Amino acid sequence: MLRLGRREFDTHEPVIMAIVNRTPDSFYDQGATFRDEPALARVEQAVAEGAAIIDIGGVKAGPGEEVTAEEEARRTVGFVAEVRRRFPDVVISVDTWRAEVGAAVCEAGADLLNDAWGGVDSGLAEVAARYGVGLVCTHAGGAEPRTRPHRVAYDDVMADILRVTVGLAERALALGVPRESILIDPGHDFGKNTRHSLEATRRLGEMVSTGWPVLVSLSNKDFVGETLDKPVKERVVGTLATTAVSAWLGAQVYRVHEVAETRQVLDMVASIAGHRAPAVARRGLA
Repeated sequence: MLRLGRREFDTHEPVIMAIVNRTPDSFYDQGATFRDEPALARVEQAVAEGAAIIDIGGVKAGPGEEVTAEEEARRTVGFVAEVRRRFPDVVISVDTWRAEVGAAVCEAGADLLNDAWGGVDSGLAEVAARYGVGLVCTHAGGAEPRTRPHRVAYDDVMADILRVTVGLAERALALGVPRESILIDPGHDFGKNTRHSLEATRRLGEMVSTGWPVLVSLSNKDFVGETLDKPVKERVVGTLATTAVSAWLGAQVYRVHEVAETRQVLDMVASIAGHRAPAVARRGLA
């Protein structure tokens, strides 16, 4: 059982985490949800389309202008509070690597801290424990926040992913983060080249076998673009194909831009796997 905020999710229940970037320079939407009104509209639409988690980020992942902790908090804390007020049952996640920002958003009502940079600030897990919220433990290959990989190499990329993510999860548990609220993430593109991310996808079942719920953040990423030689705006089909494979291998949470399309893919895979009944059943029965 995965438990986040007020929500509980069964083992075979796929969960959508919708991305809401509070940044003026995000790689995918170039700041479309930087202002409050469009960001709140995005939350409303994502929830209507089937997202159970809203992931709010105040700093883009890639290189760019410096964003201080104070500025990151300014972009996220008040917005978290407003989303909490308007959507009391939605799970609110905040994408941050900083403990001080984590504490501020937890005070505002966040349920989950999405640490995409692999525990670079060890205090973030302590914040999750102190507030009793969930934590995403990600493999980033030891990369510093907002840097791109350069000639990174692994003897066995999945072995390194397992070592790091399970280690972070076990540390979080020892600190007091609720076990049912800890997830592990292979960190596609983070500290990896395209071949590493493809291998991580192919071997995702090894992460699932650890017993920790697995989150994947695949949406329109560079490994999809390089695999198909497609620019950012033409990566949806590749993303959905990777989503289907990940669902078949047992990942549970999907961090996405396209909520409605992802919902259909996840429902279809769940029905093929026998975990979900068809929405209607008329063919051959009339």
